[in-house]
Amino acid sequence: MYEVKIRRAYIEKGEEDGYNILVDRLWPRGIKKEDLSFSWWPKEIAPSDELRERFGHDKDKFNDFKKSYKKELEDNDIKDAFLDKVKTQLKKHNVTLVYGAKDEEHNQAVVLKEWIKKALD
Repeated sequence: MYEVKIRRAYIEKGEEDGYNILVDRLWPRGIKKEDLSFSWWPKEIAPSDELRERFGHDKDKFNDFKKSYKKELEDNDIKDAFLDKVKTQLKKHNVTLVYGAKDEEHNQAVVLKEWIKKALD
């Protein structure tokens, strides 16, 4: 099986990216739709607007965000379909979670990747 990776939307798609899933609820600022390479955009899997705004990309709030986002994921209506699609794609190639945040260590893609790995183990 291939692996789940993460990549900022502002970084060019690499050869190893495979299937690209945009994991933001909002379109990444300053990028034209035709300039972003992605295969799927399941907005519903992204953190809720309320959670995103409460987090505000504040590193000090990341642990609370992580816990709350994982709870949202567990309660998400599309979680099974999302995981099935990721699992199917991982049989063919890598799956890359594409996000727009500046902070590469404290964002929803990091949490989502961790949650996917746990769910698929």
